Amino acid sequence: MQFSSRLPIATHILLCIVTFDGKEKLTSDFLAGSVNVNPVIIRNTLGKLKTAGLVKVDAGIGGAHLAKDPQQITLLDVFRAVEEEDDLFHFHDNPNPDCPVGCHVHDVLDDKLDGVNDAMKAQLASICLQTLIDDLQHKIQSEKE
Repeated sequence: MQFSSRLPIATHILLCIVTFDGKEKLTSDFLAGSVNVNPVIIRNTLGKLKTAGLVKVDAGIGGAHLAKDPQQITLLDVFRAVEEEDDLFHFHDNPNPDCPVGCHVHDVLDDKLDGVNDAMKAQLASICLQTLIDDLQHKIQSEKE
């Protein structure tokens, strides 16, 4: 099973913003070079992060900055900013009501899938951007030694 790459891309962008703020001009081209995607994807993602209040973007001069303290930004915040839907699973709405499976499948599966969805959100909510920043800085420092 494969999920959208929006959350990892958005998180990568946020980590670049923190890592290179004040050191590089944080243009969509620069960020796209790190993420290795088209700059249009970066601009679209930054727009969603800005709308969610996670970043500030100074258009034209390549200035992207965090709008909140990294300890106040969770992966759930990022997920909700960039994903089009909040649910992990998309269940078909019209199973066959004349089938013994179709007429009961929602009754036996919906609450289980809701539980999985809730667990994923709880896990994302437990991880703040500062934790990722600390982990990244440790990795970078380890390579220098």
